[in-house]
Amino acid sequence: MAVLSSQGEGLVPDMESLGSVPSEPGQAPPPRKPAEYDGTWRYLAPALDSSVPRTRRAVRDLIRGQGVPLREDLLYGLLLIVSELVTNAVQHAALLTPQVAVEVSLGPEWVRVAVEDSHPYRPRPVAACPDDEPRTGGRGLLLVQATVEEAGGLCDVEHTPGGGKVVWAALPLRPPATSRRRPR
Repeated sequence: MAVLSSQGEGLVPDMESLGSVPSEPGQAPPPRKPAEYDGTWRYLAPALDSSVPRTRRAVRDLIRGQGVPLREDLLYGLLLIVSELVTNAVQHAALLTPQVAVEVSLGPEWVRVAVEDSHPYRPRPVAACPDDEPRTGGRGLLLVQATVEEAGGLCDVEHTPGGGKVVWAALPLRPPATSRRRPR
């Protein structure tokens, strides 16, 4: 497990691998040879705005440092997802969550990021309405969903035993054979 906690100006790593990316519920993973970068790392950061870019950099450095074969466009998408999920946790759950937990799981086929906080509210995407006044926020989960869909991945929200939640997204390391783009 990699625990990155805030001490001074940076995140401090304490590395220990937890295992590989979990399979979909109800399905056993097929036998496989683990990739060199298989593992799970957990980052803890204070529920502060400054934790968003720090966590994004820590995830980027982890992906590059582990030699994960993730295309640059998917890496940028993954970092956008990390930014949006950590921002949501900081903005909406900080009162009940002094530290936000970010978990990155790497496997031979997928990279999964999950952000855990102690707030019980299950976030929902805010759809754009033509009659709405201009907004400067509230569309982060729509960006996450669009990025995940474009990459052929999965995302969801799960409740934790302690009453909080985990918002996660998983992206394939290689794009799907057929594009999931919607026709215009």
